[in-house]
Parts: sequence; structure tokens; C-alpha cells
Amino acid sequence: MTRRSLRVRLWIGAAASITVALLVAGLGLVTLFERHVERRIGDELRRDLNQLAAAIAIAPDGAIRLSREPLDPRFGQPLSGLYWQIDSNDQPGLLRSRSLWDEIIVLPADALEPGGVHAHVLPGPGGQRLLVRERRIRLQAFGQPLVLRLAVGQDRAELTAARDAFAADMRPYLGLIALVLALATLVQIQTGLAPLESVRRGVGAIRSGQERRLADDYPDEVMPLVSEVNALLDARAQAIERARAWTADLAHGLKTPLSALVADAERLRQQGHPRLAEDLEQLADTMRRRVDRELIRARVRSGAATHQARVDVVDAIGRLLRTLRRTPDGERLEWQIEAPPAAYAALMPDDLLELLGNLLENASKWARARVRVWVIAGPHARQAGAWIEIRVTDDGPGVPTAQMTRLGERGLRLDQAKEGTGLGLAIVRDVVDAYAGILAFSSASESGLTVSVRLPAAR
Repeated sequence: MTRRSLRVRLWIGAAASITVALLVAGLGLVTLFERHVERRIGDELRRDLNQLAAAIAIAPDGAIRLSREPLDPRFGQPLSGLYWQIDSNDQPGLLRSRSLWDEIIVLPADALEPGGVHAHVLPGPGGQRLLVRERRIRLQAFGQPLVLRLAVGQDRAELTAARDAFAADMRPYLGLIALVLALATLVQIQTGLAPLESVRRGVGAIRSGQERRLADDYPDEVMPLVSEVNALLDARAQAIERARAWTADLAHGLKTPLSALVADAERLRQQGHPRLAEDLEQLADTMRRRVDRELIRARVRSGAATHQARVDVVDAIGRLLRTLRRTPDGERLEWQIEAPPAAYAALMPDDLLELLGNLLENASKWARARVRVWVIAGPHARQAGAWIEIRVTDDGPGVPTAQMTRLGERGLRLDQAKEGTGLGLAIVRDVVDAYAGILAFSSASESGLTVSVRLPAAR
């Protein structure tokens, strides 16, 4: 597949879409998880903040103390990542957890309404980043108002570690989702392109002569293409029919002047001009053969391989040999045939007879004493792609190697002394090309020429 492949383009688009979707989903899930954990941590810090506020008491001497410390044991472990602190107006860090050790959390100088809670991210001991919840309370001490700032903080590294662990646990599932999406994309692409593959097979069936038109049961998106192809096939069929009618009219129009030439030649012979009459008859015969062969070429090149063409090659060879053996050239030759009982080629009968007739006539014209014909059926001759091979070998003078590649050219005559127009092998090549066959020439083992024709087998 190349960059122009529709399948490749769909895969590239699907891969880009899946990648973007998984990245957005992964980042979104990680962000949501981080926010959820941060809210949970904030709720726990609020709970500890409430416990701290409820435990504040004023001693008889006016000192601030705690009736009980928060229950979490991490508050008693130095640099544990969980801390509390109480500030007064004139003394930051008036009271603080053992976990802070000798450090103080520096709270921002923001205005707090009593009972309100502020959230901060502040530097903590040992370079830690703390999630802090702060609250201001107002007390009465010996008739004097006392304002305290309470803060509880937790190391944000715990949040980051939880987020990273969640992302690591999520990667295999994202990979599984990517695999499922890739399989779904494969099914979608196969399903979406299946009509195009069906169109391709339909066009192949039309080209091989198995069908005349594409079916009308394709999806709506493909039907415009199918309709255009069918319209093109109809136009081509009409053009071929017009061409056939035109060539038939042309042939009919030429036959009348040719018949007149033959009649004129007969009158000249009766008037005592036999040589001139013979020249006119030979000219008329040559023109008639030329017209007949051009009609054959026009039929073959027009793509007249009708639906399910099928003909028995062995039977056609037998019929032609019965005729050739009654001709002067065919009567003097020994004909050796090696063929199976039957071998069916995917050709129209008239086209096969024209091909074989020219092959056998050419061989009989050049052979000295013997012509050999082989018919070989390819393996699984009833399956698609099978072939039928026909080899015709004569024991004549052969063809020079330098001229071998020119055989089959229109009007080529290697020996001007022999009668003929040089069209026989050219017509053979036209028929072979029309049915997507193979034509090859080689020197025979002793002398002479071997012509090999490989044709599609009928199923």
C-alpha cells in the first residue's frame, strides 16, 4: 500500500484520533483524580483544624494551651509531612506540632473572617510544599479579646505520589482501550471499504466477460460511482454496436465492387485477355481476404468476448484439420496431434477458429513434411486463473533469430516468394491480446518454428 491508498489514509486518521483521544482522556482522568484526592486531603485538614480549635484552652495564668492534641500520630513524628501550628497576633508559631521540629509555617498576611477557612500552598520544612488550611478564631481572655490563627498542613508530595501511581496503574488500561479501538477501526475500515472491493471484483468480472453490468445493491454512497460505471459500459456497448454495424455496412459496400471486378475479369477472359483477367481476379481475391480479416480484427478488438465465452479447443483443431487435409498444402503433410479428450478455453468459437486457422495455415505453408500440435491444459483448469496452451511446430526453414521478435507485425512477410498478405500471425496476436493471453515464438529443436499460445481456460 502507498501513501495514496485510502486504507492507509484511514489508518493514519484513526491512529491520530485514537492517540489524541487517549491523551486527552488520560490527562483528564489524572487531573480529575488529583482534584479528587486534593479535596479529600482538604476535608481531612478541615477535620484536623476543627479538632485543633476545639482543643484550645486558656490557662489561669492566661497562657494558651491544648486540652488534647489531634489524634493523627504523624503530628508527633518530626518532618512527617503532617503539621499544625497556632499563631497569635504578636507571636507566630505560638504553639506547633512536634512534627514541625524547629520550623515555622509562614502564613500569608491575608484578612480572615472568624470561622472562615482559607486554602494555601506554602513552603514547609525541608523544602516541602504544603497544602494548608487556615482558620481564625476569636477568644476572650480575662476580658480582653484574643485572636488566634490556626493552620494545618500536609506535604503535597503525597498527592503527587498518589497521582503518579494512579497514572501508572492507568497506562495498561489505556493500552487495552487503544487495542480495542484499533480492532474497532479495523472492522470499520474493512466494512467501509468492502463495497469498493466488491466494485473491483465486479469490474474484474465484467472485464473477463463473466458479467455485463455492476449490480444495483451497493450502499447509497457507492451507487453514484456504480451508476457512472454502468452508464460508461452502456455507452461502450452502444459504440461497439455502432462500429460493428458500420464495418458490416462497409464490408457489404465493398463486396459489390469486388464482385463487379470478378465479373469484369471473366469478360476479359472471354475477350481473349486471360492474363489481365487473372491479375484482376487475384487483386479481387486479395482485397476480399483483406476485408474479411479486417472485419475479424474489428470484431476481436471491439471486446466482443460475450458473457461466459466457452469453446472446446481440441474439437476446433479437429474440425480445422479435416478441412486443411483436403488442401494441397495440408494433404502432403503428416499431422501429429497430442491433446487431452477436451480442453475448454474462454473464447468465442469464431475467434478461436480464426486464431487456430491462421496458426495451422501458417504452419502448413512453411512445413516440409510434418506439423505437430500440442494442447496442454493448465492445473485446475476449471478454476480462476487456469490456462490452456497450444503449441504448433513445423519442420520448415525456421525464422532467423533477429527476425523472431518481429513476428506478428501487421503485413510482415519474411519470404516474398510465398503467397499471402502477412496478416495471419498479426490476427493471431490480435485475438491473443483481446483475451489477455500470451503469444511466444521460438525455434524448433531440429528446424522450423514453434508458436505457443496461452489462453484463459473456461470454468
